[in-house]
Amino acid sequence: MNSLSICVLSLLFFLCSLILLKTKKNVELKHNNNHKFLPPPSPPKLPLLGHLHLLGSHPHRSLWNLSRTHSPIMLLKFGSVPTVIISSAKIAKELFKCHDLASCSRPRLAATAKYSYNFLDLIFSSYDDHWRELRKIYISELFSPKRVQSFQHIREEEVNQLVNSISQSSSSSTLFDFTVKSYSLTSNIITRIAFGKSTRGSESELDDGNVEGVIQRASAAIGCFSASDFFPSFGWIIDRLTGVHGRLEKNFKELDAFLEHVIEDRINFRTVCQKEENILDVLLRMERDCYEFGSMKFTRDCIKAVVMIL
Repeated sequence: MNSLSICVLSLLFFLCSLILLKTKKNVELKHNNNHKFLPPPSPPKLPLLGHLHLLGSHPHRSLWNLSRTHSPIMLLKFGSVPTVIISSAKIAKELFKCHDLASCSRPRLAATAKYSYNFLDLIFSSYDDHWRELRKIYISELFSPKRVQSFQHIREEEVNQLVNSISQSSSSSTLFDFTVKSYSLTSNIITRIAFGKSTRGSESELDDGNVEGVIQRASAAIGCFSASDFFPSFGWIIDRLTGVHGRLEKNFKELDAFLEHVIEDRINFRTVCQKEENILDVLLRMERDCYEFGSMKFTRDCIKAVVMIL
């Protein structure tokens, strides 16, 4: 065998070795990737519906029972939306520790989009530059230590009102409903801090019944699921046929009109009476000054979204 043949055979052997090593490496990499991204356990699902049929009238109990049967971490498909369900405090802690950025945003649902004025608030907006800028506003403008301290007299006055009410009821035969009084205490403190008015009595539209009714209907609308949340491509048709969309629009318009009235009432009040700023005054000042955060300007919808959370 001459030297040329030896060189050719050596080259072929070398090339074959490279191909074998490359193939083995690809197989190992594919195996590792499959093992790494192995999805969590998942119960049998139905076509189109996925696992929606497994949710009863109390979804949290249904999910808990499923986790006991399958795993504390499950992959369920609600319609066309894949969802990871975690029913273990230890696993949830590990998730937030190692994958915080991937799990810190809330789902973008139809109702929350509506009531947050297209995610302009701090709670329902995704974790991004907008959220971080809005958080700075909360910390530096709305709830700074100095401003929180300035509302101390409001908290003291409302607590004194509650104590006096308890004292008066103890000397009479009437029953004292502490649940109602606790709600009234919280409502009065928040509305006085936010709007400069109490829900006690019937001042303008901030009376107890009206505020509670508006908020309860809004909360119920936010808590209802829409078909568009599970089937983004065609769910909006189902929502219109079932009346879910109409009820959402009606409740939102009611709340929007209420917030608009409160804002206009406060603007008119400030023109004739200069008192200490409440939270709504701060937001209105930011709107007048064309305050910019990120790539957005602070608009009336931004004010309503913040007040909605309050």
